[in-house]
Amino acid sequence: MFGQKYLTELYRRIISGKYAGLFLFGLISLFSVRQLAAQELYVFSEPASNMPAKALSLKYTGKFLEGYHSGKTEQRQALAVQMGLNKKWMVRAATTISDMYSYPVTRWESFNVYAKYRFLSRDEVHKHFRAAAFMEASYSRNDLFYDELSLEGDQSGVQAGLVFTQLLHKLALSSTLSVTSVIHPQRREDNSPEGLYPYSSFNYSLSAGYLLFPRKYVSYKQTNFNLYLELLGSNTLDKSLHFVDLAPAVQFIFNSNTKVNAGYRFQLSGNMHRMATESLLISVETTFLNVLKQNKK
Repeated sequence: MFGQKYLTELYRRIISGKYAGLFLFGLISLFSVRQLAAQELYVFSEPASNMPAKALSLKYTGKFLEGYHSGKTEQRQALAVQMGLNKKWMVRAATTISDMYSYPVTRWESFNVYAKYRFLSRDEVHKHFRAAAFMEASYSRNDLFYDELSLEGDQSGVQAGLVFTQLLHKLALSSTLSVTSVIHPQRREDNSPEGLYPYSSFNYSLSAGYLLFPRKYVSYKQTNFNLYLELLGSNTLDKSLHFVDLAPAVQFIFNSNTKVNAGYRFQLSGNMHRMATESLLISVETTFLNVLKQNKK
């Protein structure tokens, strides 16, 4: 099966040492803080809540798919540093390496910056509602080859949007609305005319997370197990193209500070020319509290 091919190829590459350095970073991350409500730490999207103020996190993400043109398992590795400046602001910087546009050669691919401002928070016992605005900008060395617009490493561009998150005890629901615009001053080698690819899109997501274990908290050292289901879609604004994906995922949180995610994303419907309609994602993130706290004299 297709998913089994991903796992088999991923295992072979890790054992062979091709990605050993980056994978080691993920393993090291397993051994370092209390974060926001566990069930809204979504795998494929961001909640309206921010990470703790004055905290810093390190995150490794690996994305694996079967390339449309190569027919082989292609990958993208990302490293991100994220900081909570205060209760309303958080920022992130990330870089990627990949062979998705240069298979079989793995090369440095992109740099990305992200900022989120939480402008509304209504907190109650075991529930809250939050709203935030965010902006993202990305530089990528890749040219346009596909209809899908993405700042994860695929294209250079900007994105802005709103996210709304509702926590109801063990269930968290979140929705994101955004607009993406890609910027590509360099022309392709074949001098394709402008308009061959879309340059802007409206994106949306609906995410649900449920805290399955522990049934009852007695210690922050308890391992959390969360289930997620996310609906992710995009419609281009300059062409009549769209896709809708579904992405189930699982998450483990250790010692209230380190989360390990695994998710599988696949297309439900769409008419875009995409690099792939299915992908596997794994990530590891560790948060360090009070890193930005000034020492008192």
